[in-house]
Amino acid sequence: MRRTISVALVLAALSVTGALRAQDLTLPLKSGSVRFAVIGDMGTGEQPQYDVARTMAKAHEKFPFDFVIMLGDNLYGGKSPKDFEKKFAIPYKSLLDSGVKFYASLGNHDHSTESYYKPFHMDGQRYYSFKVGDVHFFALDSNYMDPDQVNWLTNELKKAGTGWKIPFFHHPLYSSAHAHGSSIELRKVLEPLFVENAVQTVFSGHDHVYERMKPQKGILYFVEGASGELRPGDLGPADFEAKGFDRDRTFMVVEIAGDQMYFDTISRTGDVVDSGTVSATGPTTSLLHAAPTHPGPSPLAP
Repeated sequence: MRRTISVALVLAALSVTGALRAQDLTLPLKSGSVRFAVIGDMGTGEQPQYDVARTMAKAHEKFPFDFVIMLGDNLYGGKSPKDFEKKFAIPYKSLLDSGVKFYASLGNHDHSTESYYKPFHMDGQRYYSFKVGDVHFFALDSNYMDPDQVNWLTNELKKAGTGWKIPFFHHPLYSSAHAHGSSIELRKVLEPLFVENAVQTVFSGHDHVYERMKPQKGILYFVEGASGELRPGDLGPADFEAKGFDRDRTFMVVEIAGDQMYFDTISRTGDVVDSGTVSATGPTTSLLHAAPTHPGPSPLAP
């Protein structure tokens, strides 16, 4: 029987006046934990991307994550060496200089040649896997989910055994955003594999919002497509949505320690707009109460 997850949430129902303050980061910084950040649809080379990057660097000072997973649309527009500098190397320079690694997946605005850019750690592959501690990550190319990729993923998931399995890719299986929404055909292909192999958490981008779903068939899905681009007010109602934020750019920081995964979603101005704890061993999947908001300025603000 596959393991289910339970989600204990420490949230804020955002008001016009404020959100959880950055000093209320819930990540426990446990010894030996796996710590990473999540960004998607960031590669504009414009000021909002740089703002998010600076806030990420400040978050790194408080929560020293070791790597970043990238959910696609890594470079909008041109792909010249200058574009790689402007849209990646310059905005994330302080993190790169600190030894933070970036692991990319391909979006619909990307080109397969990006897989040869060494700082993306793709080693020339459209899809690949890597392991940090006891956590397995699977970077997929959702632009073209061909049989070879599906067979590869099936084998990789089975080889990973028990423990945390985290696929990340561009097109979301669940999204309530108006611009794109759920990728139904992709869901038909991937979700059965995820369920069969006890995947716990999935990260995607494409829609330029932040969204967390209610667990679907025991799996927690996130959309983080607002680390550079943004579609304000794009989220619509959906039965599967647990939390959404479409007012500003965002990124995520995540910590996994044993059977627990902790996450904070942070806006460009440094406010925590969503936060929670995921347990991979709970007997049921449940969402608990929300916490009150804490309006006020954030020490992470750019």
